[in-house]
Amino acid sequence: MDQKVIVIGAGLGGLAVSSLLANRGFDVTIFEKNSTHGGKMQEMEVEGFRFDTGPSLFTMPFILEKLFDICGENLHDFLTFEELDPLCRYFYRDGVCFDNYSDVEKSKREIREFAPEDEEAYSEFLNHAAKLYVQTADAFLFNPLYDLSDLKGLKFTDFLGIDAFSTVSDVIDQRFQSDHLKKFFKRFTTYNGSSPFQAPATLNVIPHVELNQGGYYVRGGLYRISEALYELAKKMGVQIEFNAPVQKISVADKYVQSVKLKDGSEHNADFIVANSDATDTLLNLINESAVSVFKRKKQESIEPSCSGFVMLLGVKKQWPQLKHHNIFFSENYENEFSRIFEEKILPEDPTIYVANTSYTDSNHAPDGCSNLFVLVNAPYVTADQDWNSLREKYSQHLIQELERRGLEGIEESLVVKEIITPVDFLKRYGSNRGSIYGTSSNSKFAAFLRPRNKVRGIKNLYMVGGSTHPGGGIPLVIQSAFNAIELLERFRK
Repeated sequence: MDQKVIVIGAGLGGLAVSSLLANRGFDVTIFEKNSTHGGKMQEMEVEGFRFDTGPSLFTMPFILEKLFDICGENLHDFLTFEELDPLCRYFYRDGVCFDNYSDVEKSKREIREFAPEDEEAYSEFLNHAAKLYVQTADAFLFNPLYDLSDLKGLKFTDFLGIDAFSTVSDVIDQRFQSDHLKKFFKRFTTYNGSSPFQAPATLNVIPHVELNQGGYYVRGGLYRISEALYELAKKMGVQIEFNAPVQKISVADKYVQSVKLKDGSEHNADFIVANSDATDTLLNLINESAVSVFKRKKQESIEPSCSGFVMLLGVKKQWPQLKHHNIFFSENYENEFSRIFEEKILPEDPTIYVANTSYTDSNHAPDGCSNLFVLVNAPYVTADQDWNSLREKYSQHLIQELERRGLEGIEESLVVKEIITPVDFLKRYGSNRGSIYGTSSNSKFAAFLRPRNKVRGIKNLYMVGGSTHPGGGIPLVIQSAFNAIELLERFRK
């Protein structure tokens, strides 16, 4: 008889690991608390406007291609994606506008106009980021890092060269003269929900992934990735139950036995893979006696990543200055991150990200209209915040800010306005205090100490998703599924 595996959650990690398990002959069932697959990757259609409500950029497609190849399928039969040109347009408060490309020479021509002193430093820094990738990818990303055997290929000299003892901000300040490029490169740390003024400079590897390897858009919207993974899982024979929230994981004698659903039903399993938030899994889903006091306190002490304040705006207007991806920088970047991570309050002068997918996919908005996905980095949920009051107040503030920064006429042209706050992330997805990326990397080794893809002390419980190793974002979530499979096979022997 095939061994039974239960996967908790049909996010990208849960769908990916389910397909890999089914491909190996396991009998796999996913229990998903919500009515849709995709986890934080969702879409919304309102009055002719279509929005992605989660990730908006696709990088490292080779990881997803590997998943489909292993399962005997071709990713390109499921998805069509293309590199954007430019990758993103950046707006500075002094009027500088910077179009950034994966073509280094194109970007350098732009930089020559506003920061000629840093034209060569730009390409030199991308070479530095590429070197960081070579030194860290196999050792830290494509490696479960579960026990000492996983460190055998790590060279001590490589470890010393990955800038783990400086901050992202410190290294960038040393390499660039222009405040514009300093701000540009510091923003990439937000890709894993951290502050460039606290996170280790190892995270300067992130620009390499987008600027050297390429940033892609999936035709029809990024939710098509979740649909592709869902279709793959079904094709592999995975059973998926929606509206089926797991209430408890039962553990006895250091083995998981079953899951109990909110409806009272109990389901036995030989293995369980949790695609639920790692902190929620360890503190709330597993019966308390199975997790040591030390482990519980350690998990409780981990700082969550930042969250996000999101607006979905359907507007009867278009702006010629907008591209597909757009970023409007704040005046004082350091103060912005201080408010988010230290004061735990929304920034008054935020950096505002605007995805305008109707620029590329005209059917995402009615003729002459725009679908604006607006995101501001926000603090994770604390008891001092009143999000009921902040929802409307801060959304109005952001609309006024965007109008001041050049997008005049939003208010008078508004057709659709939907708001997602950190409390919504907490309630819908059970993410730790409403964080988007699980844990922050705001300490020297936090990026390498995320919850592992196998739970220590419990012999048949595994974890995948953005809150686990190696981190958040589409490619790393898929990689967490590969890590879990590698560990499962290792410990079955």
